[in-house]
Amino acid sequence: MVSFSRQTYAQRGEQHSHPLMKQLFATMERKKSNLSLAADVDTKAELLELADKVGPYICVLKTHIDIVSDFDADLVGKLAALAAKHDFLIFEDRKFADIGNTVKLQYGGGVYRIADWAHITNCHVIPGEGIIQGLAEVGAPKGRGLLLLAEMSTKGMLATGAYTDKNIEMAVRNDFVIGFIGSRRFTEDRDLVTMTPGVGLHAAADALGQQYRSPETIITANGSDIII
Repeated sequence: MVSFSRQTYAQRGEQHSHPLMKQLFATMERKKSNLSLAADVDTKAELLELADKVGPYICVLKTHIDIVSDFDADLVGKLAALAAKHDFLIFEDRKFADIGNTVKLQYGGGVYRIADWAHITNCHVIPGEGIIQGLAEVGAPKGRGLLLLAEMSTKGMLATGAYTDKNIEMAVRNDFVIGFIGSRRFTEDRDLVTMTPGVGLHAAADALGQQYRSPETIITANGSDIII
């Protein structure tokens, strides 16, 4: 079988069983883009301005909604409108890491009500498979999707080896999981997308351990799908 990373976005979308992935691959095909922007800004005005400027060029906007100092419900309404206007998905980089019942409350309720507006979110599987099941109870009925943090892009990260392998096993058997955060293609058992953070035009690092890699390395050599 031809690796998923060697197929066109249109082919992958046609074959995929998850409606959100059909939407994502269709967007990537239409826009000829596999770019996601990390919108790490801390005011409502900055976030909306940035989303409007880059929206025509990206397939996914990655947010950290809890750093927005003047967050209100109007923000997510306007963000959703921009996503519809510019044809991109919203990925809230929440990194859930608690027991199933707690993450259900965090994902579906609280101040941010993430499941109401974010197409995609992510989690660590440190608590076990129950975290996936808890998030799925909230997100699956809304057509949302989940990424597992199989790897991270920081120096000294502990998501390696057997832990990464467990991420892959859980992803393959849970339909709510649409892919991974990581640096490479992890499996051919299902078409699970890989989104890779820490991508820059030139490989480098910052003072807090973030390691940046080039698009050529991540897409061409590693078989990842979306660069952040």
